[in-house]
Amino acid sequence: MSRLAQVLERLSAVIESRKGGDPSASYTAGLLADPARAAKKLGEEAVETVIAAVQGDPAAIAAESADLLYHWLVALAAADVSLDAVATQLEAREGRSGLEEKASRGR
Repeated sequence: MSRLAQVLERLSAVIESRKGGDPSASYTAGLLADPARAAKKLGEEAVETVIAAVQGDPAAIAAESADLLYHWLVALAAADVSLDAVATQLEAREGRSGLEEKASRGR
């Protein structure tokens, strides 16, 4: 397993442990208690990651990507979507070209 996969697994477990926690004592618990806020934060971090990528700053890209992945995991947890569910979707797309896969979704 890659280091990133290991870190994501650990972080996901910490996030899950914050469900039902006191929002005044935990930023994560606060986001989990308000899925719309969690989704908004995910969007903000995505934009910040894009900006860092456009600017071509490797350190900023890494830092913003870490923020993005954290908020992505929180949004998944808030929606009760597991990493396994995401993996299933990715596995279903393996071996297909991106253009073919996108066309199959009809969007």
